[in-house]
Amino acid sequence: MKAVWKPGTMIYPLPAVMVSCGAEPDYYNIITVSWTGTICTDPAMCYISLRPCRHSYSIIKETGEYVINLTTGRLARAADWCGVKSGASCNKFRETGLTPVPATKVKAPLIMESPVNIECMVKDIIELGSHHMFISEVVAVNADELLMDKRSGLFRLNDAMPLCYSHGAYYEIGKLAGSFGFSVKKKKGK
Repeated sequence: MKAVWKPGTMIYPLPAVMVSCGAEPDYYNIITVSWTGTICTDPAMCYISLRPCRHSYSIIKETGEYVINLTTGRLARAADWCGVKSGASCNKFRETGLTPVPATKVKAPLIMESPVNIECMVKDIIELGSHHMFISEVVAVNADELLMDKRSGLFRLNDAMPLCYSHGAYYEIGKLAGSFGFSVKKKKGK
């Protein structure tokens, strides 16, 4: 038996990311977003969806760029704080102790404490209703070298304990349930 609810956004869990924006240090801001994701591989593209009333909305619309900073369990408090406080009335970098560092392709800063920083250039803004979607091209990705496996060359993001958001709460990701294609992989010796 299934309960039927009114239409809503029940696709969980979602990544909890901090989006940094602003072209000048005096105007840098951070907004926490869970409505984000990949939308294309070639060219690499992603999106964020924001309410137009949010302080970061006008900054990103004006500059046409932002950085998606992946979060971890140790960044949970800062991520939550940046999601509930407005940058119109405070300096979120100073208040959280996060460190803005120059990006390689955009003027918006990276958050140094984030394990992965995804530099984005806005290509289109789609007005959907309560939220507007910023469709963006990924122009650079910055990754913490400490999470690189020297032997395999693979990035071990799971070792950073990525943070996700699920129906009002934050969770760290960590338990492996399988890898791509494991359900059809042939067993050795067969």
